[in-house]
Amino acid sequence: MTMTERANATILIIDDTSTNLKVAVEHLRAANADILTARTGEAGIARARFAQPDLILLDVQMPGIDGFETCRRLKEDDLTKHIPVIFMTVLTTIEDKLNGFAVGGVDYVSKPFQIEELLARVNTHLTIYRLQRELHAEIRDHQKTEAALRKANFELERLAVLDELTQVANRRRFDQYLQLQWQQPQRALSLLLCDIDYFKNYNDHYGHQRGDYCLRMVAQAINRAVGHAADLVARYGGEEFAVVLPGTDLTGALYVAEAIRSEVNALAIAHASSLISHSITLSIGAASTDTLLAPTPAALIQSADSALYAAKRQGRNRTCIPSVPS
Repeated sequence: MTMTERANATILIIDDTSTNLKVAVEHLRAANADILTARTGEAGIARARFAQPDLILLDVQMPGIDGFETCRRLKEDDLTKHIPVIFMTVLTTIEDKLNGFAVGGVDYVSKPFQIEELLARVNTHLTIYRLQRELHAEIRDHQKTEAALRKANFELERLAVLDELTQVANRRRFDQYLQLQWQQPQRALSLLLCDIDYFKNYNDHYGHQRGDYCLRMVAQAINRAVGHAADLVARYGGEEFAVVLPGTDLTGALYVAEAIRSEVNALAIAHASSLISHSITLSIGAASTDTLLAPTPAALIQSADSALYAAKRQGRNRTCIPSVPS
C-alpha cells in the first residue's frame, strides 16, 4: 500500500511512546508521506496550528491532556477544525470509541496496530480530505454543475463508510448502523463477530500482500453468505468482521453463521501455518437481543465477543453462543 497519489501529504503523529512513533513514522514515510511528530497534546495542537497537516494520528493516553481533550480543542479551533483525526488507542470498549467520535475523530486504529490497516485508513481519510477540499474550491469557483456536486458528495459519503482494503462497511459504519437498528421496532436483532483463525501466522508465513488478498476474499465470502438487504457486513478491525442481522433471532443467526463458515471453507485458501486446518477457517461468536438480560448495543457486542472467545477456547473453526448464567 502506497500513497503515490498523495506524495506531498503531511501527517502529524501525536504520541508519547517512542516505539509507536518509530514504527508509524517508518512505514508512513516509506509510503511517501511527510511526517511531523509531537509528544504531548499541547505540543501537537501548536504544531497543527502552524503546519496545517493533511491528517493527524492521535494517541488517546498521553501525559497532560489526553487524546480526547486534544481532539476537542483541535475541533474548536478554526485553524485546525477541518483536519481529520484518527485515534490510535489500546482502549477497546464501545464507550471509549464512541467518545472518540463524539469529540470529532473520524476513525481509529487499535494498538498494537497492523501496518496494512493503518495505511488503509490513512489512505481513505486523505482521499476524503482531498475530495472535500476540491469540492469546497469548486463551489467557491462555481465550476461544477449541480449534478457533478451531487456525484462528489455521494463519493464522499461512500468513502466515509467503506473499508478500503476489503470493500465492505468500515467500523464507523458498523457503529452507526447498529445504533440505527437498535432504535427500530423489531422482535430481535442479532450480531455475529467473525475472526480468521491464526491470521497472524498466515501473514508471517505468506507475507502481508497475500494477507490483504485473504482479507478481501473472506470479506466477499461473508457478503455472499448473508442473505437479506438489511443485513450489514463490516470490517470490525484487523482480521475480524461483524455481521448485523436485523429482525433475526439467535436460531437464524446460527444458520447465517454456518452459511458464512461454509462459504469461507469453500474458498480453500491454503493456510500451511494454521494449527487446525490446511486452509483458512473462521471462528464466530453469535448473540441476539432476545437472549440479553440487559439489552444495550454495548451488551450485544460484549455478548458476541464472549461467544467468539468461547469458540477460540474450544478449538476454533466453529460457531459459539454466549454461555447462559447459572
